[in-house]
Amino acid sequence: MKWMLNLIPRPLLISMSIWFRPLIKLYFKGNQFTDPIDGSSYRKFLSYGYQNLRENALCPGTLSLERHRLLWLYLTRKTNFLNQSLKVLHIAPEQVFYTKFKAIKDWEYTTTDLHSPLADIKADICALPFNNDQYDLIFCNHVLEHIPDDKKAMEELYRVLKKGGTLIAQVPLNEELDETFEDDTITDKKERTRIFGQYDHVRVYGKDYYTRLNTVGFESKGITFINTMSIEEIDRFGLPQKERIPVAVK
Repeated sequence: MKWMLNLIPRPLLISMSIWFRPLIKLYFKGNQFTDPIDGSSYRKFLSYGYQNLRENALCPGTLSLERHRLLWLYLTRKTNFLNQSLKVLHIAPEQVFYTKFKAIKDWEYTTTDLHSPLADIKADICALPFNNDQYDLIFCNHVLEHIPDDKKAMEELYRVLKKGGTLIAQVPLNEELDETFEDDTITDKKERTRIFGQYDHVRVYGKDYYTRLNTVGFESKGITFINTMSIEEIDRFGLPQKERIPVAVK
């Protein structure tokens, strides 16, 4: 069962999960792992990864990954965002958050993406069709590593965010790199996957990611929220051991 699920493309897994979620939850039911996003518990999470499979990474019910669960715990434990009246923009909305965020009555919630069926508005992140200073909170997770002109995208995110507003923009970030690595001469998909982690990534962000955000006007930092949690919680929720949450304020 496990090896078969690892062969299924993630978009198809998402579709399958919507229709067969009760059966999937029943099959993996247990008390070893808990997804904090919906509180469901499992005897195991699935392995997931493009180059190297990560054990207990993918929740078989919600299809959340480690970074999704970490962000949800940060939002619920360390912020008041989910309880405030906010105008929220969600770029490339993740299925695991979409229904949760859409159900928040005090949010004016808008989704946007070029291709996603979950997008309310089809738009290019480098040319957002929104007014200046419009949103209190923007989610833009695992998007910027796909964008050739990420500075332009960051400028657009800054433009549509209200003064004092918050951008949460998770990216694959290599903390061992001082500077972000880019090389558009590498065109072979296998080589791009080897170097960038996925063939459709255009860079590997280093510790200068925050400087890049600050260059367009943000005040950004990496929140080491994981350090506030016990080893037992990290294991039970299947969280990343070292990942920081990038938070930028206008």
